Amino acid sequence: MIGEAKVGNEDLNLCFEKLMMVAAGNSEGVNMNSVGITEWKDIPVELLLRIVSLLDDQTAIVASSVCSGWRDAICLGLTQLCLSWCRKNMNNLVLSLAPKFTRLQTLILRQENPQLEDNAVQTISKFCHDLQDLDLSKSFKLSDRSLYALAHGCPNLKKLNISGCTSFSDEALAYLTNFCRKLKILNLCGCVKAATDHALQAIGRNCNMLQSLNLGWCDNVGDLGVMSLAYGCHDLRCLDLCGCVRITDDSVIALANECLHLRSLGLYYCRNITDRAMYSLAHSRVKNKGSMWEPSMQGRYEDDGLKSLNISQCTALTPSAVQALCDTFPALHTCSGRHSLVMSGCLNLTSVHCACAVQAHRTFNTIFHTAH
Repeated sequence: MIGEAKVGNEDLNLCFEKLMMVAAGNSEGVNMNSVGITEWKDIPVELLLRIVSLLDDQTAIVASSVCSGWRDAICLGLTQLCLSWCRKNMNNLVLSLAPKFTRLQTLILRQENPQLEDNAVQTISKFCHDLQDLDLSKSFKLSDRSLYALAHGCPNLKKLNISGCTSFSDEALAYLTNFCRKLKILNLCGCVKAATDHALQAIGRNCNMLQSLNLGWCDNVGDLGVMSLAYGCHDLRCLDLCGCVRITDDSVIALANECLHLRSLGLYYCRNITDRAMYSLAHSRVKNKGSMWEPSMQGRYEDDGLKSLNISQCTALTPSAVQALCDTFPALHTCSGRHSLVMSGCLNLTSVHCACAVQAHRTFNTIFHTAH
């Protein structure tokens, strides 16, 4: 049986190679007895898990039903599972698998059509306590009961995607953050009821390890919530505020002053943003420039600062302010093929160019004049 055969590393590799030959249809002359394997059920656990690592998730699930030994080995060894391929009956599949795959650390349940119900998430929370990465995006049928269950059953969550889950409330999200304090990546895009200033205050208070937050099209988010994030989540690196129409310069100023590791900021359609916000971002770079002389910071300064900024439809901005920002952060590009500074819909900003775009223009002019 599995685990009973004493197989060394060299024998394990030899057996694995032979099994791959069998899988490819080249089994002539293969003697499995030479490594102590007479039946498929005798495959050592280490070898079985290496084979499973080459399979898609659907096949791995089928393999776990071959025999009790395979089931135990795969269920204990499998740490990542994606069920997004399941177009029907995903809820029943989760109900049957979660009690077996108790060592899961990553579980992707993204859906095109809503299938998951609260009882599936409650089952996950009951058995999968090691879960660190969970994707429940577009789970329109889920209610607050799912978030309450995750709060108690999955405290080790580091990455949670509940984008498009429109039924969650801000009270349930705030409750979750009291228990899931290790969150680093949180996607709340389209969670219009959950993503409010009340919930963001709880996130800022409880999730100080947070590095990435998507609040796209959460139109209940205001300055109070974003400022709470800035004051509580100093390691924030990516923040998407696209469509958060209530925020003003005060939000961006707080982010500029408090979140010194911010690399990506989305402000699409935030039409209350003015030059004051742009200058505050630029000034934060200048203000922190002195730290580059510290021994621990040498060599890192050039990697710091904004690398991606979306200010499309921010029609109140002027060229001088955006150009100052672009000059301050050399990683922001307007040139063709790079476009890390996105300004769609801002017709008054067409004169803004990054350093390499200006250099390319000068080079072209030099060549043109030399040729003539």
